[in-house]
Amino acid sequence: MKKSALTMVLVMVLTLSLAGLAVAEEKPKPPTPTTLTGGKVVAPAEVKTLLDGKQALFFDMRSAVNFGKGHIPGAKALPYKENSEFVADFDAKVDQFDLAQLPVDKNAAMVFYSDGPTGWKSYKAAVLSIKAGYKKVMWFREGFSSWQAAQYPVE
Repeated sequence: MKKSALTMVLVMVLTLSLAGLAVAEEKPKPPTPTTLTGGKVVAPAEVKTLLDGKQALFFDMRSAVNFGKGHIPGAKALPYKENSEFVADFDAKVDQFDLAQLPVDKNAAMVFYSDGPTGWKSYKAAVLSIKAGYKKVMWFREGFSSWQAAQYPVE
């Protein structure tokens, strides 16, 4: 009798766990905008040229874990913590982004990137940088996934 009761409890726990996973599943993120007001959207080849010529600073908005798995050589990890919606007019007050980690020079050329076309973190960081007065903000919309697909160097 005890064995069957334990079996029933285990089956119930497993069933509830699986149901919880189904509820916790996230909807796919919508694609990010294709333009950046006040900044420039850059493609992989242009990013590679900027890197090779040491013409810009690179900021990776992904988590520290993903940064540690590989990033554009010389990029600085600057994880963007987002709680805002995935919309162009997002509410930055609910997000966390440390603008103090950016250069003091508002004319410094900077490239922001995250995972790819659904990587809202880099879009949001670029928007906030422009609002903070930075003049040479570039957003690598296609992100790290396209960098890897082009077989460019990874650190």
